[in-house]
Amino acid sequence: MSEESSARIMPIFAEIKGEIGNEEDIQKLNGQDIPILALRNMVLFPGVTLPIAVGRDKSLKLINEVQRTNMPIGVVCQRNSKVEDPWLNDLYDVGVIADVVKVLELGDGSTNVILQGRSVFHLDDLTESSPYLRGRVTLLDEVMPFENDKEFDVIAMSLKELTFNILRNLTEGGQEMAFAIKNIDNPIYLINFLATNIPFSPTEKQNLLQERSIKKRAYKLYAILSKEAQFLELKADIQSKTREDLSQQQREHFLQQQIRTIQDELGTSDDEFAELEERAKKKNWSEDTAKAFYKELRKLERINPQSPDYNVQYSYLDTLLNLPWNVFTVDKFNLKTVESKLNHDHYGLDKVKDRILEHLSVLKLRGDMKSPIICLYGPPGVGKTSLGKSIADALGRKYARVSLGGLHDEAEIRGHRRTYIGAMPGRIIDALRKCESSNPVFVLDEIDKIGKDFKGDPSSALLEVLDPEQNSHFHDNYIDIDYDLSKILFIATANSLQGLSQPLLDRMEIIEINGYIMEEKVEIAKKHLIPKQLEAHGFAPKEIDFNKPAIAKIVDSYTRESGVRELDKKIAKVLRRCARLKATDSEYPKTITLSNLNDFLGAAEYTKDHYEGNDFAGVVTGLAWTAVGGEILFVESSLSRGKGEKLTLTGNLGDVMKESAVIAMQYLKSHSTLFGIDYELFDKYNVHIHVPEGAIPKDGPSAGVTMVTSLASSFTQRKVRPNLAMTGEITLRGKVLPVGGIKEKILAAKRAGITNIILCQENKKDIDEIKDIYLKGLTFHYVSTIKEVIDFALLPDKVKNAIEL
Repeated sequence: MSEESSARIMPIFAEIKGEIGNEEDIQKLNGQDIPILALRNMVLFPGVTLPIAVGRDKSLKLINEVQRTNMPIGVVCQRNSKVEDPWLNDLYDVGVIADVVKVLELGDGSTNVILQGRSVFHLDDLTESSPYLRGRVTLLDEVMPFENDKEFDVIAMSLKELTFNILRNLTEGGQEMAFAIKNIDNPIYLINFLATNIPFSPTEKQNLLQERSIKKRAYKLYAILSKEAQFLELKADIQSKTREDLSQQQREHFLQQQIRTIQDELGTSDDEFAELEERAKKKNWSEDTAKAFYKELRKLERINPQSPDYNVQYSYLDTLLNLPWNVFTVDKFNLKTVESKLNHDHYGLDKVKDRILEHLSVLKLRGDMKSPIICLYGPPGVGKTSLGKSIADALGRKYARVSLGGLHDEAEIRGHRRTYIGAMPGRIIDALRKCESSNPVFVLDEIDKIGKDFKGDPSSALLEVLDPEQNSHFHDNYIDIDYDLSKILFIATANSLQGLSQPLLDRMEIIEINGYIMEEKVEIAKKHLIPKQLEAHGFAPKEIDFNKPAIAKIVDSYTRESGVRELDKKIAKVLRRCARLKATDSEYPKTITLSNLNDFLGAAEYTKDHYEGNDFAGVVTGLAWTAVGGEILFVESSLSRGKGEKLTLTGNLGDVMKESAVIAMQYLKSHSTLFGIDYELFDKYNVHIHVPEGAIPKDGPSAGVTMVTSLASSFTQRKVRPNLAMTGEITLRGKVLPVGGIKEKILAAKRAGITNIILCQENKKDIDEIKDIYLKGLTFHYVSTIKEVIDFALLPDKVKNAIEL
């Protein structure tokens, strides 16, 4: 690849970061050896910023070294652009000291570099050729015009006007160039800018650079531009006179001849166009897509290879050709094999597996259907993301994954318009290009972690991607052609649905993945985690065994999670210790048991929450949901003599939980006779409600029934039924409302030794969907009102040491 301009005729006014050396630093280079970068068909002038595309190995090594050392380089034009490895005779004698102000790594693997010219030098000799060219230079002083030189000001103004006349006859980049020139006030910079960016022969540009008098350089430039202007006017006049006489066939032949002549002059060939056309013939795309491609290909032929638009256009066409237009993998329709594969890779997750098998069954019967858009949500570490890979393997499809966590820019989904520098397609299209299939299993990971700011809302851009009625014509801003996403099996993952917009939720089929119980975690460890970690730590399969009590101890005392991610880390920790013993030829255990587990993991990190009995009035066990699974929590209430005006709430409670306490208190006051409470007690005693573990924030409405039961127990001094836990929201009318996270809550209850659970009647449907293995040993009591809760939860007996109220 040659080093050619990678910018529009209008220069890129980009933000330049990094330090640019001062004039004293440049003067120190006089007579010194400096790195030399050879350019083809282009000449850089002092003060001008210009991008180039770097392709040769020596040039890339030079740029990498400059990035590290931040040193200036010498930029020299080649006499013959076809020479791949130039030496002194192949280079012009005069060049420009330049700073590398920015290096851009583009998506297609190419490297663009932005240079800023500083000072003219004479190349005395080349001293090194490896790893890149180095040469000894002598700085040349340029002769500046006198201050207030009217003649110089007039020639500069004439150059500007002449350039405007030329740009009116240019079809590519004329308006942008005119806008840039209009804003240049420095006449010296104007001369160098025009000499760099106006397209004429490199030989003439080099002659201008070698002219050390700025004033004479301006006159020579004016002569060159005058000749160009006359040529363009003559060409426009000829085209105007002959346009009516030329048939369409003659016109195309004439244009092709012009293009070939220009390409011969520039030393380019038709190889790139022929390659693109050959690749296009093999694409299985629609007629509209093919029409759009060939239109853009004809546009590429008309662009000057020195123009920055050339690389932009070529990269765009290359991206179109790399996309898998109508390329599909064949699904495996052996449902038993697919089911066996899913069960082998993942334990549990029955709802997801059933949904995939249902989709495959319909696809097998119907032959064609739009793929479902599934959203798996649940706590971390339960296998949501890895399930996508297993589904792809089971179906025989390609796999693609995009992490959406922390995404803020809408263009990351839809792509950037090609008018922007460094534009590229969005992540959806880019993932399809990489996986080379139009029907992969596509995982949109952490969809609930998407953000939004002034750059747009990515979740809104996903509405088109995840809508089965729209995604068959998905429009990426970069490729600017509709692409069919309807055959893709999208699987989104989330830890919570609270951060997702309602329109986005409506487009997805929501499947909740709950946490694992103890027995499931033990099986997952035996079948999946331990074999994986044995291989990762250099052990043979089954070289070290973990017995089930040891695994259960790790789960119970060293992890606190719904998933198995932390369990995986603990198993890895044990095997790392074993690997160290084996590597030092020490004895290491072949079986991990309860007796030697502490030697590897140390003392237990967690203690299980246990039911604490019913010896005290006002202490009731509630159930809570957290991001890592269910927990039990204790609500304590106590009375102290006072004016009855104060309700104190402690335990780091959120606003919703505080409101539940106020509602519970108000309900008891208004229904005190219903529970045998003397109303005067509310005027004589202040109430304090506390939820232990005050360092942990707590919120939500599900502790409402627990709080009202705790207050009723305190005011009546009645015992709470043993081994009882409860969850549910309450209202001022005394209604009990349903809550979520039921499976996680009952798992927490089982771990704590609870046998009776009070739930809202409407939560019965949630219990019916849970497997019997989770419900074993539990009795559920369904209620609709607070009275039913208190009637069942409080025993007639009073607690020992009951307070006389």
